[in-house]
Order: sequence, then structure tokens, then C-alpha cells
Amino acid sequence: MYRAARITAAELGTSVSALVAGYLGTLSERDAEFSRLEEKQRKTQAEIRRFRAGNRLSRDEVHDRAVH
Repeated sequence: MYRAARITAAELGTSVSALVAGYLGTLSERDAEFSRLEEKQRKTQAEIRRFRAGNRLSRDEVHDRAVH
């Protein structure tokens, strides 16, 4: 595996250490993105829990067709 990494690094004109650092950076970015999406999901689910069917407008109210 190390030999393949050395070959890849040479082909890219970089070092194995730089490849590893780049890889670790992408992992960190993915973790940050995952955390951001997880928080967004948590907030969305909290909003859904506050939704009640009784709070809905009737079809006529939505379309302003209520008979007065």
C-alpha cells in the first residue's frame, strides 16, 4: 500500500505526507458538513413536532372561499 501511495504521490508531484494531510483534511470537511446537516435535521424535526393538524386552515380559508 505504501508503494502505491509513493507512486501516486510521485505522479501528482507531491509527497506521501501531503497526500495523507489532504486526505485527513477531506475527512475533517466531511465531518463538519455532516455535523451541519445533522443540526439542520434536528431543527427541522423540532419544527415538525410543533405542527398540529388542528392548526391548519380549512380548504375554503386557504382559497379565501369561506361563505360569509
